[in-house]
Amino acid sequence: MKFHKSYANCRVRRYLLIFTALSLVLLPLSLIYLVWNEQLQKIKGYEINNETGLSLIPEYAIQSLSPEEMQAMSVRMEARLNRLKEKCSEFGLDVVGPDAWHTPNTWEFLVNKKYHIIWCNVFKAASSSWMFNFNVLAGYTPNYLLKTKKILLNLARERYPRVTLQELREAQNDSTTFIIARNPFERLLSAYRDKIVFALPYSFHDKLGRSIVRTYRKKPKLISRAGNTKYPSFPEFVHWLLDQIKRGNYIDMHFVSATSFCTPCLIRFDMILKFESLAEDQLYLIEKTGLQRVIAPVWRNMGKGGRKTQELQQQFYSQLTKQEMLELYNYYQYDFDLFDYDIKEYLKYARADEEAGAAASGA
Repeated sequence: MKFHKSYANCRVRRYLLIFTALSLVLLPLSLIYLVWNEQLQKIKGYEINNETGLSLIPEYAIQSLSPEEMQAMSVRMEARLNRLKEKCSEFGLDVVGPDAWHTPNTWEFLVNKKYHIIWCNVFKAASSSWMFNFNVLAGYTPNYLLKTKKILLNLARERYPRVTLQELREAQNDSTTFIIARNPFERLLSAYRDKIVFALPYSFHDKLGRSIVRTYRKKPKLISRAGNTKYPSFPEFVHWLLDQIKRGNYIDMHFVSATSFCTPCLIRFDMILKFESLAEDQLYLIEKTGLQRVIAPVWRNMGKGGRKTQELQQQFYSQLTKQEMLELYNYYQYDFDLFDYDIKEYLKYARADEEAGAAASGA
């Protein structure tokens, strides 16, 4: 019995000695790594913010606007907000009601209380760029975000829980709230190409595209514009979308009207950035919120296929009839009017209604 007890004590002492030896080796190594990592960041031109743990952009790398440009930007932002207010009142969108256009929607707002900045994420309106920025503000390192295979939106939602209307309004008291607007037809085409044409195999949007093809490919009005692709042609996609709207069905967040999605007539916004002038607009936002050393105005996910925007607009919208285009406009009209866009250029691309009808009957 004494032998067994002595043996057990020896084993305990042995494990303690091993643990102590490992601690003596690993602790210095851990300290060396931490110091080395901080020095590496500095070599790359970054400093570590001791309060947040984020890498800071070096002073020499900060992009900024001149005082004169800042003043001009202030005038631009005020004009956009004034137009928004006027149009909201004109269309009666600033009155709460039972439908989606008149009900405050906080679903896609990201509220960062630490940096006092709030964003309503309109998909396909520089959303990849600013989702990256908001993830950086949430504490993810840029290197991690560039390497991870996880969806940035999912990462963001781990640290930005969805908020109620009351929570949003309380956070707005000491925060800057912004939205990025984009020409609705340009945004829709971008979403169609990204989510339908270039859909990942077996993804939700790949299955959606195949479903649209099965339903719309043989319709008389569309057969002459169908093509031989596994994904729906642009006219097929547009007919599917118009049918969803007419039936009152759920509209995918990539295709839904920004007015319905962010309800800017019912929720206060301090800045309206525009996709077309984003280079200047986001510099202004970053400077006004004091985030020059934390996030940089970098563009991400600039589109697939390497085609120029105007060329793409003409190629795809020339496949639609004037009637189809006007039906689309009827749904996106508030986006056009509130954010000062015009449909006239697109109507020039439209094919005549009788041309489409003759092609269908001839087929």
